[in-house]
Amino acid sequence: FRSKRNRSSRIQFTLYKMKFWIYLVSAAIIEVFWMYCLKFMDIKAIKLFFSESKFTSIANYNVLLPLIGYIVFGITNVTLFSLSMKGISAATAFAVWMGLTLIFSVSTEAFFYKTVPDFKQLLFMGFIVIGVIGLKMTTKS
Repeated sequence: FRSKRNRSSRIQFTLYKMKFWIYLVSAAIIEVFWMYCLKFMDIKAIKLFFSESKFTSIANYNVLLPLIGYIVFGITNVTLFSLSMKGISAATAFAVWMGLTLIFSVSTEAFFYKTVPDFKQLLFMGFIVIGVIGLKMTTKS
């Protein structure tokens, strides 16, 4: 009976630790959405929208979509990243978050914009993946 309880508590503890990594991966994915909102945001059009009070047509509101996404994804990203650091050291979380964000953004560029990374880029992205796996395996928290 005791070994079943110990095994159950170990599984629960492992799942508890895993949620911090799920927060971290989610934050990296949301960071890519945030980055593309930043890419498509047109500051001049937004200034013009508010200065000339173009609130009349629904089509005029499209200029605000990247700004709204920027705000929503930015807040979500920071929230998930801070939650991940409750169970992962800040240095490890930051390194993994940056590495995953880079890999996700390069993958997004390749999929949607058909920009194919060259061999060297793929090689170094592989090093990042190995580093992320190594950090995950050696993190004690």
